[in-house]
Amino acid sequence: MQHFDLKGLTCGHCVRAVTDAIKKLDENAEVDINLATGKMTVVSELPATEIVKAVFAEGYEAYEVK
Repeated sequence: MQHFDLKGLTCGHCVRAVTDAIKKLDENAEVDINLATGKMTVVSELPATEIVKAVFAEGYEAYEVK
C-alpha cells in the first residue's frame, strides 16, 4: 500500500481522472482518494514514480508519503 498527498483536485471529476489514469497502468489497482484531505492510497504493484507521473499527466500533483 502506498500513500500520497495530492494537490489541485477540487471535484469528483478530478478524482475520477486520477483514478482512471492509475487504472490505465494497472487495471487491478485499488485507488482511494479523500478529496477533503487531499490524501490518496493506492494498492498496486506500480512503483510510486509511475503513479506520480500518471497524476502529473492529468494536471495534478502527487507526493509520496513514506
